[in-house]
Amino acid sequence: MPRLQAEDHRQNKGLGIVSGLADWSVKRALSHIVTRGSLTVTTAAGRVLTFGDGTGQPVHVRFTDTRAEWAFLVDADLRLGELYMDGRFLVEQGSLYDFVAMMLREAQNSTHPLIARVIDHIRTRLRIFRHRNLPGRSKTNVAHHYDLDGRLYELFLDPDRQYSCAYFEHPDRSLEEAQLAKKRHLAAKLSIEPDNSILDIGCGWGGLALHLAEQAPGGYVLGVTLSEEQHDYASKRVPSTMDGSLAEVQFALRDYRSLTGHFDRIVSVGMFEHVGLASYRTFFRKCAELLEDDGIMVLHTIGCSATPGFTTPWLDKYIFPGGYIPALSEIVPEIEAAGLTITDVEVLRLHYAWTLANWRERFMARWAEVAELYDERFCRMWEYYLSTAEAAFRYEDLVVFQIQISKRNDTVPVTRDYIARNEANQASKSDVERSVERKADNVLVG
Repeated sequence: MPRLQAEDHRQNKGLGIVSGLADWSVKRALSHIVTRGSLTVTTAAGRVLTFGDGTGQPVHVRFTDTRAEWAFLVDADLRLGELYMDGRFLVEQGSLYDFVAMMLREAQNSTHPLIARVIDHIRTRLRIFRHRNLPGRSKTNVAHHYDLDGRLYELFLDPDRQYSCAYFEHPDRSLEEAQLAKKRHLAAKLSIEPDNSILDIGCGWGGLALHLAEQAPGGYVLGVTLSEEQHDYASKRVPSTMDGSLAEVQFALRDYRSLTGHFDRIVSVGMFEHVGLASYRTFFRKCAELLEDDGIMVLHTIGCSATPGFTTPWLDKYIFPGGYIPALSEIVPEIEAAGLTITDVEVLRLHYAWTLANWRERFMARWAEVAELYDERFCRMWEYYLSTAEAAFRYEDLVVFQIQISKRNDTVPVTRDYIARNEANQASKSDVERSVERKADNVLVG
């Protein structure tokens, strides 16, 4: 018995040393990061650690086991999301968004631990090898996210199911108003004319293509997607009869690389993030092949306003496999190499943070319904996705690029006045404001 007691004592002492070292490491790491705000951390051993200057909304989090603390310290980019999904990292006061927003805001003023910097460097160096999205892999990656139960997206998106950054002409605009403004803004930059042929690469659930069809009476709009769910939904939205007041609309389950023909206008919104760094040249060369000599293209993509980095590994594993957020310096050379000309670049800052805030609030309000579709772990996964994305667009270097492209430098007007005029012309149409509700009412959902 004494020998067993001695062995138990040694084991408990060893565990105590490990947990004490973990707690000390958490305290040291977070004390270098959190200098503002009010953060309380309860460790697995029950120790209560406080950080910040005590201002702002209090946030209290807890680790349920010592291994969770070590996972957080070694690779928070991947492991924090997993810990939250698995219930090993808990938010006891405040919200998950409050915690990640504090961390990203404060991390700008600190240096990451050495091991984290080493891991980040390796991931950055290997980014091109991880993003070779051949057609088969692209379809699988798209299905992982966009072929989820359509009722999920219905719970937090606007009625038109716009699943990309909205355009907030004023910060207090509703999500519906901002998404309609986004469609108008893109259409204005495309300078659409009657009888135009238009290609929408990555058309989502079809809302933008239908809006563009209103601007091109007598023309033709083709929307392509790799998502079977999106294709089915969008196809049901095509008007059964054409009266000449809008363009003919068709949606196809096609990879953009398989397309032929020529188009007067090309638009791509929220799709370029899935192309993959190694396929940028292929993408722009195909666009050059499809675009008429006097045509206009607009690319709307999430981007990085800093130097190139890597996709957050948690996001790559659980939400957008194969996705990559490019720096402008990675996009521009490939546009030039394809023989195309950049005619305008606009950087949307904070617009996506506001968009994501709307999505997150709506998602959280419908948590129980999402849990019925999937389960609680799925809900925590999506809460983490929406929360970290919103915080990143507020406090890190994520933005949205709108890049206008042509083959000639005389294709678009030489000043930007035409954009506002085109937007005003769209807004003046008596039925535009009601188009979202009208189309949504006619859709077969499920």
